[in-house]
Amino acid sequence: MNERTRKNVNEAFIGEAKAYQRLLMYARKAESEELPQIAKLFRAVAESEGIHARRHFALLEKVSDTQTNLENAFQSENLVNGVYYPKMLKEAEEDGEKTAMVVFSQARDVESVHAKLYENALKHMMEERDIDYYICPVCGYLNEGIPEENCPVCGAPKEKFYKVE
Repeated sequence: MNERTRKNVNEAFIGEAKAYQRLLMYARKAESEELPQIAKLFRAVAESEGIHARRHFALLEKVSDTQTNLENAFQSENLVNGVYYPKMLKEAEEDGEKTAMVVFSQARDVESVHAKLYENALKHMMEERDIDYYICPVCGYLNEGIPEENCPVCGAPKEKFYKVE
């Protein structure tokens, strides 16, 4: 693929992925306002945008075998955790953006957990294991098994965590 087209596909992927997430957040808001049909519309359009994002992604990157995908995900989490978030955190601090600093530092901390989970999965890939995962809806912390009393990253109570199905 030529460079200009690759750049355009990448921009389209980013836009569609953002639209997917935005629409899911809109759907949650509509549900909280007891507007189920509007929520359903937002979820339906989000699914469509998700298809667009996946098609663009397929043009940019190959989905490999599971071991290679785990290795790539592990490397990506380490890069984000070790390079990108520290840079963003430093710049937010320089700009005096305290809320962004909290969000970036929590995301950085959670990314390191993701890397450990991928590393653990690589070590035990051939074992038959059944692990439940729970997510903190505040900061995105991902816990193997039932969470402790409070999220180790943001302090949210375990009652707020939800199980990934």
